Amino acid sequence: MIPLRTMNDDELRALAEAVGQRLLSAEKTLAFAESCTGGWITKVLTDIPGSSAWLDRGWVVYSNAAKTALGVSAQTLAAHGAVSEEVVAELAQCALDASDANYAVAVSGIAGPDGGTPDKPVGLVWFGWAERDGAVRTKGQHFPGDRDAVRRASVATALQGLMARI
Repeated sequence: MIPLRTMNDDELRALAEAVGQRLLSAEKTLAFAESCTGGWITKVLTDIPGSSAWLDRGWVVYSNAAKTALGVSAQTLAAHGAVSEEVVAELAQCALDASDANYAVAVSGIAGPDGGTPDKPVGLVWFGWAERDGAVRTKGQHFPGDRDAVRRASVATALQGLMARI
């Protein structure tokens, strides 16, 4: 599931098309709550003609205020920080609850070049995948490279994780 190298735009598009086809075949829809990717995942998906048949909505929740506006607990943010398993789990569930989608994906990370700490280094990204009537699954990953490489790998990982769940 983890990209061994950075996917280029054509490979990301092919992955997005595969996600769309799988959702369409399953008659399911999707919502996103994106932080460090800044809407890039939703952009890749909306580049696909006909994506409105399976993409319900997406939020860019870059600030903590945006995360709490979607429904993430201020206490969770204070206790664990925006880049944490606990926050992406809540974020994915909140996106699912605030949408009509069958699946929701949340992403929060530190793309750099600044903002890292010893406990949460640049390149750390947390993912949350939620399903209606299912458990929220989470995964943390540390990606090497510059800001673009971290964000691009995050897009690919979010979509690959979704493919594994549809």
